[in-house]
Amino acid sequence: MSEFHDKARAAEQAMRSVFPETPLQRNALLSERYEADIWLKREDLSPVRSYKIRGAFNAMRKQPGRDLFVCASAGNHAQGVAYMCKHMGVRGVIFMPVTTPQQKIQKTRMFGGGQVEVHLTGDYFDDTLHAAQAWCAAQGGHFLSPFDDADVIEGQASLAVEIERQLGAAPDHVILPVGGGGMSAGVSTWFGGRAHCLFVEPSGGACLRAALAAGHPVTLDHVDTFVDGAAVGRIGEKTFDLLKSVHLSDVLSLSEDRICATIIEMLNVEGIVLEPAGALAIEAVEEIRSFVRGKSVVCVTSGGNFDFERLPEVKERAQRYSGVKKYFVLRLPQRPGALREFLDILGPEDDIARFEYLKKSARNFGSVLIGIETSRPENFERLFAHLDDAGMVYTDITKDETLAQFII
Repeated sequence: MSEFHDKARAAEQAMRSVFPETPLQRNALLSERYEADIWLKREDLSPVRSYKIRGAFNAMRKQPGRDLFVCASAGNHAQGVAYMCKHMGVRGVIFMPVTTPQQKIQKTRMFGGGQVEVHLTGDYFDDTLHAAQAWCAAQGGHFLSPFDDADVIEGQASLAVEIERQLGAAPDHVILPVGGGGMSAGVSTWFGGRAHCLFVEPSGGACLRAALAAGHPVTLDHVDTFVDGAAVGRIGEKTFDLLKSVHLSDVLSLSEDRICATIIEMLNVEGIVLEPAGALAIEAVEEIRSFVRGKSVVCVTSGGNFDFERLPEVKERAQRYSGVKKYFVLRLPQRPGALREFLDILGPEDDIARFEYLKKSARNFGSVLIGIETSRPENFERLFAHLDDAGMVYTDITKDETLAQFII
């Protein structure tokens, strides 16, 4: 057994004094759907509802005598550090992006009690990271990287130690969400070639794919912060060093809307609360369904810190992805009966979710923004066919991200 394995095992054993192992649960719904043994490694059930407590614990336990720890985090690493600061009785200063959901900010303060203070700075994680590192250097604290640290990587690998013990063997496949790469680097290093590892990123933050394509870590031009637990603009140097041999075919990028559909299903059907990053691994099974039949698959549900104020947005995105909700701009004649003609075209399962007159495009015509919800995607084929037959002019803007930002 390698030195890394020894350290990961030691980290796993040491953290039992702080919290119990997280469950590895076979999911009947997914197992039946994919004709495989689908297991969920429930990191959303850790004391801070994410795996980040593992890396924070391991890095902090290796700094005896330190009384000031500093970190930058989009939320989950912050909560892990805060929890450990309170547990160890040391001071923590935590920098978080201004865009961090309030639920994660409040939980960080709750876990840290009087031991931590929170600074909100930067719209994106990388801006927050630079501010935290500068402050830490000036104050003489110990910086706790959320992912790019050997001790953090070893701590995250502890979940792989648990998986193998709980399953009784290495699984055939392990699906890992990727942000900065700490957990994916640790787990994949633990399993080596004994399990096929699949790495999943949100399409708006695919920093591992970009690094593999370039042969070195690169900074993304833009990061979509919706999947805040994995919205990282640049993979870590140390994590990439462990991931640089990964094949591009084993790295998936999933759209943010698609992830939302999984969040809704897990909540409504299974009663499992997942944040966007926590749903990545489950949704990725669909991409490998052709070769997981009869195999054992472990999906790491990396976090469950979901702010329910975001639920309407998540539902909206899920509906748009599944095709049961669309937005379009209709050019409507400005004459009596025109609106009635449109309403008569709607089917029995079509509901108007949004109706708003926009600026008139001509004296005799006006543009109307319309949002339609229906029960089945194919209902829109019928609706658009009837609009065409009636000679009504419309533009489907459902997937036009630029227009959506301004008018939806």
